[in-house]
Amino acid sequence: MRLTNVAHLRLPFGRLVGYNVTVTPTDRMLPISFDQHRHVSVGDRAGSWMAVSLRLPKPVPRAALAAAWLAVVRRHGTLRSVFERGDDGGLVLREVEIGEGEWAPHEIAPGQTVSDALREVIDATCTPFSRPSHRLCVLETADGPTIVIAADHSHVDMWSMLVLGRDLLAALAAAGEGRHPELDPAPAFAEHTRALEDRPTAPEDVRRRWAEVLAASGDAMPRFPLSLGEPSPQRERVEVRDVLGVDDVAAFSAQARDYGVSTLALVVSAMTHVTHELAGSPLRAVFPVHSRYDATWLDSVGWFITNSVIESVDPDPVACAAAVKEAVQLGAWPLADVLQPWGGMPEAPRMFAISWLDLRRLPVRIDSLGLEAQYVGATILTDGVMLWFILDAQGLHLRCRYPDTAQGREHVGAWLDALVTHLRSEARASVGGLLTLGNRHFRVQRAARGDVPAIVGLLADDELGRDREVAELAHYEAAFDAIAHDSSHYLVAVRDEGDRIVGTMQLTVIPGLSRAGATRLQIEGVRVAAHERSRGLGTAMLEWAHGHGRARGATVAQLTTDLSRSRAHDFFRALGYASTQAGLTRDL
Repeated sequence: MRLTNVAHLRLPFGRLVGYNVTVTPTDRMLPISFDQHRHVSVGDRAGSWMAVSLRLPKPVPRAALAAAWLAVVRRHGTLRSVFERGDDGGLVLREVEIGEGEWAPHEIAPGQTVSDALREVIDATCTPFSRPSHRLCVLETADGPTIVIAADHSHVDMWSMLVLGRDLLAALAAAGEGRHPELDPAPAFAEHTRALEDRPTAPEDVRRRWAEVLAASGDAMPRFPLSLGEPSPQRERVEVRDVLGVDDVAAFSAQARDYGVSTLALVVSAMTHVTHELAGSPLRAVFPVHSRYDATWLDSVGWFITNSVIESVDPDPVACAAAVKEAVQLGAWPLADVLQPWGGMPEAPRMFAISWLDLRRLPVRIDSLGLEAQYVGATILTDGVMLWFILDAQGLHLRCRYPDTAQGREHVGAWLDALVTHLRSEARASVGGLLTLGNRHFRVQRAARGDVPAIVGLLADDELGRDREVAELAHYEAAFDAIAHDSSHYLVAVRDEGDRIVGTMQLTVIPGLSRAGATRLQIEGVRVAAHERSRGLGTAMLEWAHGHGRARGATVAQLTTDLSRSRAHDFFRALGYASTQAGLTRDL
């Protein structure tokens, strides 16, 4: 799922409309969480929101969209609450009733980008004291609408945005089937706030550790260790980087498993290493952790994120895993009590925060590719560094926001460059791509275009290939280009200690509807150099291929081999393959 900023949001041109709901106050007051109070107390301002965009495949009547959105609002209590100032000037959170409204057009001025027009709308309607502080916007085109769901941060987090997208799609599906788009109520965030108030206060060792980490940053929340220039809010610079692709994520995660740690811990190890290298200091950062501590809240919407702190002194992966574990524990207690000695959360310029979200592990799913789904952040003034990591089925992505000053560009840019380089180096040196046979070591890599001649040489080096393959490389290079542009294919180059290509195979992940929607791994073109045959390399390659398929959801491996290759048949049977199907081919 793409992680972007509203200024970078990719939107088609069309008619931009928003749905104005009606709001009726009630006399019911709701509890306010620590983070809500901290956020809303700053007052109304532009850019305090977050959003998600979804592109639907065909036009949807406005009436159906409105009915679906109202069903989502009825499901989630926080969307039916508004912040106000009480008679004493303090904050109150009032429950309201949300009713049917009307669609309002939003002008896109001459020369104005669609994303800028959208930003103006959301900045105006999704502030802490807006009534309500959420907005459904629709960009209508002939090909179908792009839906944008936005809300002030006081009512949502990134997980919640995914829930809202999923629930809106479910309500639209019900409407499309002629059913009333009603959704079962989810536990309200206010109930979670009450539950947190009843939790015990933090033990003394937790308080002491918080004090130690804050003291290292001058009795403030952790700060970015390098200068950002003028210590006042500046226009932001937002960088969005695709750090690791699917293959590199699999290799990186394999390396983490080899160390006995999580993928997150190994990323923290990289950040610790880079911070030591560039700043000569430990990694210290604000570390948001979610408070959905049991299954009750998995489908709820609200600000289920609280802040912790992480201090990572040693880049050793095991030490970093311990630092992550400690950060989660430090964030498991009511923060109002923990931070009371500082009068609340002690923020200061250069505050450094690191957020991690592994979408693959969330119990909430949408078709992010088919819907072109994007998490959208606001444009703000900032004096700190905020780093978001998203790990999904397409790889590891980051978004970083920092002050757009000369020092910010130099120091944060260098830190990000070093981090990305370190993460990619770790992935490419991973044990996940290493085949060890006795004292021999081979490296499995995705083939590059320059590898085509060597791979063709392997394909031609057997009794059938001598007559079937040709000397002209142009056809092979065109085929390579087609393979390289489709991520479901993986053309393997296996290199020996001298960097010579001594093995190859082509792997293709094939989703399908049969076998209850099973995904298959197709294996073709398995070849090993003549001088490396009968030494276990082919077996190791196939075992690696099976792991490659499993990591991508495949439950069945299949291959074809020429009927005349009797030795190959014996080899594959020894690895558990059986002749359960009859494969047929014909020339076209």
